[in-house]
Amino acid sequence: MAPTLEVVLAKQTLILSWNQFVYTEGSDDEVRIAFASHDVIVRGSGLSSLLHAIPCHRVTSIREVARWERFSTSEMRSICEIEIRRVDAD
Repeated sequence: MAPTLEVVLAKQTLILSWNQFVYTEGSDDEVRIAFASHDVIVRGSGLSSLLHAIPCHRVTSIREVARWERFSTSEMRSICEIEIRRVDAD
């Protein structure tokens, strides 16, 4: 089991501890990964395997593809966009 999840964006990398993992929800085209401090929203296609792998902490890294890669892939499973939202402690 990996101790962290690395989220790689074009201009930012975020490393989140699995100790802070709360839950995951979603569908084949969007997955929300909730941590105590951040929500990670992954959009793409064929993401149901990610939805089931996250709670088991079997994922070590997810990477948003470059814009040109979005149109050059023929894979059934792909990540097109990753959005990171900070959770406010109000």
